[in-house]
Amino acid sequence: LAEKVGAKRDVDLHELENDYVETKAKIQEVMGAAAEKRMTFRRKVVVKKGEAVNDDRLLKLDSVYDKLRTDIIDEAEHQISGGDMLSSAERDFLSQDADEVVRKIEKDLDEQLTAETTDRDETIKQLNDLRERQVLTETDFRSLQEVVPPGVFEAGMGAEAVYSYVSRKVDLDQLAVELRNEMQAVSDVRRKKATKRLRVIEALRKSGNKPHWMIFTALPVIPPELRPMVQLDGGRFATSDLNDLYRRVINRNNRLKRLLELGAPEIIVRNEKRMLQEAVDALIDNGRRGRAVSGSSKHKLKSLSDMLKGKQGRFRQNLLGKRVDYSGRSVIVVGPNLALDECGLPKRMALELFKPFVMRRLVERELAHNIKAAKRYVERVHPDVWDVLEDVIKDYVVLLNRAPTLHRLGIQAFRPQLIEGSAIQLHPMVTTAFNADFDGDQMAVHVPLSKSAQDEARARMLSINNLLSPSNGEPIVSPTQDIVLGVYYMTSERIHELDVENGTVPRGYGKVFSSLEEVKLAYDSGMVDIQAVISVRTDRDGGEMKRIPTTVGRAIFNQILPESLGNYYNETMGRKQLRGVVADCYRTYQDPHETAKIVNDIKKLGFEMSTKGGISIALSDVTQSETKKALVDTAQEQADAVERQYRRGLVTEPERLRELEVIWNQARDTLTTDVEARLKGQNSVYMMADSGAKGNMNQISQMAGMRGLVLDPQGKIIDIPIKSNFREGLTVLEYFLSTHGARKGLADTALRTADSGYLTRRLVDVAQDVIVTLVDCGTEQGVIAPRFDNEGKELGAEEFRARIAGRLAALDVVHPETGEIIVRRNQEISERAVGEDGEVRDHVSEILDSTIDRVQIRSAMTCAAPHGICQMCYGRNLATGKLVERGEAVGIIAAQSIGEPGTQLTMRTFHSGGVARADITTGLPRVEELFEGREPKGAALLATRAGKVSIEDEDQERVLRIRSFEQHSWHERLAEGYETIITEGIEVTKDKTVIAHGPNGEELFAGMNGTYFLDDRTVFVRSESEEVDEFRINYDDQI
Repeated sequence: LAEKVGAKRDVDLHELENDYVETKAKIQEVMGAAAEKRMTFRRKVVVKKGEAVNDDRLLKLDSVYDKLRTDIIDEAEHQISGGDMLSSAERDFLSQDADEVVRKIEKDLDEQLTAETTDRDETIKQLNDLRERQVLTETDFRSLQEVVPPGVFEAGMGAEAVYSYVSRKVDLDQLAVELRNEMQAVSDVRRKKATKRLRVIEALRKSGNKPHWMIFTALPVIPPELRPMVQLDGGRFATSDLNDLYRRVINRNNRLKRLLELGAPEIIVRNEKRMLQEAVDALIDNGRRGRAVSGSSKHKLKSLSDMLKGKQGRFRQNLLGKRVDYSGRSVIVVGPNLALDECGLPKRMALELFKPFVMRRLVERELAHNIKAAKRYVERVHPDVWDVLEDVIKDYVVLLNRAPTLHRLGIQAFRPQLIEGSAIQLHPMVTTAFNADFDGDQMAVHVPLSKSAQDEARARMLSINNLLSPSNGEPIVSPTQDIVLGVYYMTSERIHELDVENGTVPRGYGKVFSSLEEVKLAYDSGMVDIQAVISVRTDRDGGEMKRIPTTVGRAIFNQILPESLGNYYNETMGRKQLRGVVADCYRTYQDPHETAKIVNDIKKLGFEMSTKGGISIALSDVTQSETKKALVDTAQEQADAVERQYRRGLVTEPERLRELEVIWNQARDTLTTDVEARLKGQNSVYMMADSGAKGNMNQISQMAGMRGLVLDPQGKIIDIPIKSNFREGLTVLEYFLSTHGARKGLADTALRTADSGYLTRRLVDVAQDVIVTLVDCGTEQGVIAPRFDNEGKELGAEEFRARIAGRLAALDVVHPETGEIIVRRNQEISERAVGEDGEVRDHVSEILDSTIDRVQIRSAMTCAAPHGICQMCYGRNLATGKLVERGEAVGIIAAQSIGEPGTQLTMRTFHSGGVARADITTGLPRVEELFEGREPKGAALLATRAGKVSIEDEDQERVLRIRSFEQHSWHERLAEGYETIITEGIEVTKDKTVIAHGPNGEELFAGMNGTYFLDDRTVFVRSESEEVDEFRINYDDQI
């Protein structure tokens, strides 16, 4: 040690001396001058930058050198003396600690032995616990493999292991017996599981299939036509994704084969098997297990399942929805001169659609020698072709369809009329069924080819035979828009010009006419105004000839209706009233052709009067309310007061929002009423809304009143109201706030339309088997149709009528006062029932006029038919107004009747422009909740008992308590000879306090705790208990 330390000291001293000499030479070179840079010696500064170099600097260098030299010598001496001491200490330590090291080694050996014994026991336990079909983790398998000799157990991975087990070990007969035994003695959950397994096993046994046949041992490859490869320009190829997926399987399969031949380590083989399984999984259903395999451009490869499933899949795209010949599509326009069962078909389109038929007819007429010549004749559009085409289409009807086809009336048959131009003409009154308008909608045309297809289209699909909606029985063909406006204009009274004293009255005011024809003659001659109030003699109002006050327009309107209708419609006819007229016609005549004629007459009259009225909108028609400023100022003061209360902490945030909502909605509604009152009469805007032709009062209120509160993107109400209306124009902030609601409307429309379509699909899937199979299932049960709703409020006449009309009575319906049987059991409750004596009775009106408050009717809910449903339980087919026929697919009708309005439920926010009202977009999710039986979102908390409510704040939440005081009583009549031994009013304890003694010393104990009373030899014990129910509620919950 001394030698080593001495040698190191000498080296260090030599290096120090060299550095010293070098530094001294540098200082001497610049002696007498200022140093350009700092000079150091062993990290010690001896000359600073810019300092004058003199002898003092050399002296400083010497002192630093001496100090460092002394330090090196002292360090070396210290190490030599310390080393001697350490050597002796080490010797002492080793001699003292030898026993301890031996003890530690022995302890380690013991611990190792214990661990190995524990591992052995654990391995034996694992082996004992091993069962057939048990799943092992990779770690467990490896550890068992290391310690257990080969042949003790066999384990495999993937489909290979499943195939090996199922093919060798599964005995279906024995398994079926075991499962039947298991079903007898286990819990519900296990019984259900066993039942499902048994169902599969029984199916395999009966069919003779082996279970291991369900596992692929060879992978089928689909034909090349279904996975095409197309050569592109430049020598590249575009290929189907399936080819890539098959290639992955083939590559991995070949690699696994090669690895097995080479005898590769098991871990590599296992990994390759796993990769092969993943490749097969991806081929069958990519992305179902693990991460989806993607191609070169990062898109998910389309697997076999993807090719089959969904809207773009093989079934829905190619098999259920094929593109067909003899079809075309074009934009639709109004055909005001068409009959109800006609459509205008562009000549060129018709020629293409009926080309083969025209060619055949040309050959028949000898205008062409053969089909080839006829084809040339048609392609050159020879003038004779149009005559032949006209002749051909007389025998045909065509189908018109508008997507989306939400219910069966989305595709109807029409008699084609050839027209010039390129747009299909559609009768304006059938647009409701198609949900079409003329803003660029397109429709498809199809030609039914065979004789039977044509006959069926005529009988079932012709628009004239589909006047009623299958979902509610109301006329679906009814006047709309300008027709309604024209009829409304002509049937309204002109009151605003009426000033008899000054002589400013409509022409013909107050005149009397002898008949409706005379009124028409006077109008055509220009003697009377259309809205003049007159009197006319007629027998249409109740069958008795009398003079009735009416208007010229109403007289002319009634003249176009048949006398046999038996009604005189003496009111302003809006959309609702016109629908009623159509419904009355259908009910009276039960003849679609007669109804269609009346509808057509109304159409002609409506268009004519709409044109003559010349009703249009000018800015001056939207008159502002004079009270608006005062109303808005008052509401603003109330809102400011609420804000002040909020700032002082007197009301919470939810309460503030609720108060503001009430204030501004009230202001808006008051203003709407005021606007309506101001516009009433001959104002064009008001007439459009009031007639039901276009718009509504809500939209007019936004134009002339105020917009009010609007919604933010989350659907919450923004507490800043829009005080302006569209007539004044919105401020920048108001415009910005308005855009949220408009955007929400558009987004909702896009999203919910898809939801609605999906709901319809699910409903159809569930209900498609429900078909009318029997005339009568024979059940005596039914459901009660009450006259009152759930809250005990009486239903309106129309609502109760809708509940019972067209249903069959489950019990005789007897008049409470007279005892007469109105409707017999299993008889239809009809508006036009023909009795045995030939008399026509209106059962519905008779029930409505009586005091009958409930009718028991046959219902689909109680039908006992083993399959489908019976005629009597279903009742009337609303689309025809007659009893449903056998074979009618009523399940599909029901599904479409719910699904079709589903899309409409979502379109409403769009038309209100996002103004805060009851948000109708909740409609569709609510329908789903009802069908799926889910707990509604935000269900109200109901009181669990009657009592007094108290609300207290505790630890940042509100506690609502309901306290109720319940009376309890027990009594016992004293038998003969019993005498009471206690005084009234004292507290007694159950089964402990003796109340009375019998003659032989018997004791009567109190039957409950409470206060004792005696009343005419009956003993009473009464008590009162307080019950408290507690609910924790949020601050923003409305109570």
